[in-house]
Amino acid sequence: MCADPANLPFSDEKKEGFENKIADIIGDELGVPVEYTWFPQAVGFTRNTLLAKRCDVIIGTGQGDDLVLNTNALYRSAYALVYKPGTGLDGVESIFDPRLKDKHIGVVQGTPSATLVAKAGLMGYARPYRLMVDRRYDDPSAEMVKDIRDGKIEAGVMWGPIAGYYASRNGEKLAVVPLVQDAGKAGRVDFRITMGVRQGDDLWKRKLNDIIRKRQADIDKVLLDYGVPMIDEDNKPITSPRS
Repeated sequence: MCADPANLPFSDEKKEGFENKIADIIGDELGVPVEYTWFPQAVGFTRNTLLAKRCDVIIGTGQGDDLVLNTNALYRSAYALVYKPGTGLDGVESIFDPRLKDKHIGVVQGTPSATLVAKAGLMGYARPYRLMVDRRYDDPSAEMVKDIRDGKIEAGVMWGPIAGYYASRNGEKLAVVPLVQDAGKAGRVDFRITMGVRQGDDLWKRKLNDIIRKRQADIDKVLLDYGVPMIDEDNKPITSPRS
């Protein structure tokens, strides 16, 4: 497995991320131990891991990534609005909701969250959080969620799996609302996440697809345990493992 050593909720060296747990499912199905090549998930990640033949699969990669050969999707999720219940935002399902006007919204720089907030005209009060950091020492997503709980900002927009993970840990549970209603208003907000293998490894891809089909319910349970807000093709929430 090609993985980042400090990128929770996805993966870390202690193997506590949900991609680590999915890797265990694959290893169990294949009857082999899971071995890792660790590399920070930044510029050059795929080139220095999968394409260098130091490992054989990236567990989480966006469908359509032309550097890899994509398997079938493990799950589909979307950028989500995170806020504290009971603060006047209950029921908000769109970044364009008038109730967000003049609210301080956390955004991660250089991601679709910033585009959404800008298109909604909310940048005047937005609070930026860095994207490219050394996650061993700095965690902007955890910082954003803490700021929401502390009342320093009213809400935040972040990638769904990250939002769901932090919103359910280390304090009062926060609301996580996938912004599927905003699809097409400000670029792409939803993504299918696959496994990635090397171009030309079609047999390996088909074997992984067989495992996904066979163990989808187990994979879904892992994702739900980590608070990943999964959505189906009708933009409805998936709340229990699929058969």
